Amino acid sequence: MKKNARTDFGLKREPQYLHDANQLPYLSKKEKAELKKVADKFAFRTNEYYLSLIDWDNPDDPIRKLIIPHPDELKDWGSLDACNESSVTVRKGVQHKYQSTALLLVTEKCGGFCRYCFRKRLFLKHIDEVTYDINEGINYIKAHPEINNVLLTGGDPMVLGTGYLKKILSALHQIEHVRIVRIGTKMPAFNPYRFINDPELMSVLKEHSPPDRRLYFVCHFDHPNELTDVCREGIRLLQQAEVICVNQNPILRGISDNPATMAALWNELSYIGVPQYYIFQGRPTRGNESFEIPIVEAYFKIEEAKKKCSGLAKRVRYVMSHASGKIEIIGVDHNYIYLKYHRAKDIEDEQRIVVCYRDDQASWLEQLKPVEGYANEFFQGEEEQGAA
Repeated sequence: MKKNARTDFGLKREPQYLHDANQLPYLSKKEKAELKKVADKFAFRTNEYYLSLIDWDNPDDPIRKLIIPHPDELKDWGSLDACNESSVTVRKGVQHKYQSTALLLVTEKCGGFCRYCFRKRLFLKHIDEVTYDINEGINYIKAHPEINNVLLTGGDPMVLGTGYLKKILSALHQIEHVRIVRIGTKMPAFNPYRFINDPELMSVLKEHSPPDRRLYFVCHFDHPNELTDVCREGIRLLQQAEVICVNQNPILRGISDNPATMAALWNELSYIGVPQYYIFQGRPTRGNESFEIPIVEAYFKIEEAKKKCSGLAKRVRYVMSHASGKIEIIGVDHNYIYLKYHRAKDIEDEQRIVVCYRDDQASWLEQLKPVEGYANEFFQGEEEQGAA
């Protein structure tokens, strides 16, 4: 019999959560012992529903790679804060990097812990960056009229109770200059029953998504296998509640780096009205080396995927969410890599094009060399390097 935990949960079943690697099915004692070493450092969490998507006969199953700890995470590689988010933290749980956007980190919990998470530091015992008291953040946003959109993140805000979510959304709704609230969430993939089984939540979301101040869900689907019938029902209910849904995810080695897989995901999302927003270059986060893909390789794979998509499905931007800004990779030729600051920490860099020498091994901005002497705090231009 195939070791596949796929079952029919039905639309009213609430999956149980697991926090202990010993609870995982179909793994040997040795495997569980190895995974415990990883989970002791980087937290493990998932649920019955998400585990049901795994084909346990396939060691390369993408959902397994997404959620099950792996010994490679213990390699000494990368940084816990790869994008120096601490430098743009203006209050506890509040980040203000781009002029018009503020982030509120409202929880350090998720429906499941992705093994490649770029904020896995939040799940370490000694880290205390999240705040459950939103008043300081609300007051900061009130005092900064240039902030017209707010992103609720963490962690995943959709693990919070409906009453507390209503409190947060209501507080933001009372700030006249905040015109968009975004919620970054993987809950439609991890646990769509959060939406199916809570009609009060859907009422709260609809209440705070009027025609002139829409509520956005920035969803996080990594693979087409996550788009189950139950997931689609959750999305339908969100759309019925007037929530606008889009998707973003990183390109990950062995999970989402196959052009056919990317195209299948983007096309299927376009069919259900959840257009792909960004695909991210993986951040050099501690323990994530096995997921990394060089920029040039990723660029050409993404371009190949676009060939299989409609115009609606391939509106995606390939970006690097770097400490200096959100940098779009707009082109690669035989000699150069062409970058553009889609958003920038320094307003002078906003929409700036930077041309770098092509380096097929580079996977992050600091590894690239700009052609025209452009320099910032992260890399020096050719002239500065020659003078060093």
